[in-house]
Amino acid sequence: MASLQDELIDLKFRLADGSDIGPSKYNASATVTSLKEKIIAQWPKDKENGPKSINDIKLINAGRILENNRTLAESRIPLSEVPGGVITMLVVVRPPLPDKHSVHIKAINSIVTNMRYTIATDKLQDDSGKKAGCSCSIL
Repeated sequence: MASLQDELIDLKFRLADGSDIGPSKYNASATVTSLKEKIIAQWPKDKENGPKSINDIKLINAGRILENNRTLAESRIPLSEVPGGVITMLVVVRPPLPDKHSVHIKAINSIVTNMRYTIATDKLQDDSGKKAGCSCSIL
């Protein structure tokens, strides 16, 4: 008799837009990490913002986030499965982080805008001889 670790499990992976990767059969001894690697390899090329590494993906089965170091057998929730059916796991991809360069450019643009405002306010004060009621400064 085959052990639980030798059992094949039918899985498909549901992406955020409702499309699927799979179904395919996986050994119950396969780790969640290996599933994530398969997802990255089979990610549709026409979709933007695909995962770059396994750390960009969360796999969810029956409301539980699966841990990378666990096997399918360890991660199964038998009550949520239909015998002979395909298990659908939700794939959540972490949005890409902005690169440091673009963050610095936005900060510089904000500082320059505030400096222009301060200069314009100072010029108005000089021209009118009166002081404006408020001013902004960035520290």
